[in-house]
Amino acid sequence: MKTYLLKRLISLIPTLLIVSIVVYLIIYLTPGDPAEVMLGDSATDEQVEALREEMGLNDSFVQRYFTWMGGVLQGDLGTSYFMKEDVTYSIVSHLGPTLSLAILAEIFAIVIGIPIGIFAARRRGTYVDQSFMGLSYIGVAIPSFLLALFLILIFSITLKWFPVAGYKELSEGLWEHLRYMILPALALGCMHIALTARMTRSSMLDVLNLNFIKTARAKGVKESIVIYRHTLRNALLPIITIIGQNFGILIAGAAVVETVFNIPGIGQLVVNSIERRDFPVIQGIILFVTFVYVVINLIVDLLYGVIDPRVKLDK
Repeated sequence: MKTYLLKRLISLIPTLLIVSIVVYLIIYLTPGDPAEVMLGDSATDEQVEALREEMGLNDSFVQRYFTWMGGVLQGDLGTSYFMKEDVTYSIVSHLGPTLSLAILAEIFAIVIGIPIGIFAARRRGTYVDQSFMGLSYIGVAIPSFLLALFLILIFSITLKWFPVAGYKELSEGLWEHLRYMILPALALGCMHIALTARMTRSSMLDVLNLNFIKTARAKGVKESIVIYRHTLRNALLPIITIIGQNFGILIAGAAVVETVFNIPGIGQLVVNSIERRDFPVIQGIILFVTFVYVVINLIVDLLYGVIDPRVKLDK
């Protein structure tokens, strides 16, 4: 296990290095001048050029990349052009709402998606199965922003059960926090609920057709034990994989939902930074999200060996 963990941690280095180069190159080639955005339309060419020189924007790509990368290796992601604060601080100060949103969306995906998948697998080929799988197609296909608008129209404007937008800290009360997060989490997690349900159904069907399940049923073992102890346990690996991947995607894909519901998370921060050409913040957030994504995948891989002892991680 230790050898495997060490190998995986070392393998993170080239992954993050490649991502940093690609991200920096894309931002370097992106049209737009932060100096012009900061000074406004009334600034003269001399003022813009002087600010570009001061910000180091006239340096070559290689110079700028190695300057930035040198800071990253020392734990410094740079300073925001507009907020004039450390990028790491900006990310940390906006991380809470995004994490809360992603965790709640993931909980919805697990609590709703897995039971639906099990239910559909047990009734394979029936109208119930076909209905759930049909709904899952809709769940995968519907854009999160469109679903968010429908949820606001029904539950906030018509029924007045939840606020239209905004955010309350957890310190202001659990229910008050959830009132503001339930609709965004449903909008963000709908696709992942559908994916989890489909993966659970598929994995359950694969295991239900194996001989040891038929033997257990022939011996008269209770159906609930066959389903939840023998079938679900052996079907867990692909389900855990999709749950782990979902969490990384939820964090990375929260930008649209946070903008619609006006939640001050990382997604809204990156959208605002793109509009203002605040390159250090954009680079820092993408690198941070990439790091979170690969770490989650590492944790999922380690869980394989815990759930199924037949999986040998050292080999």
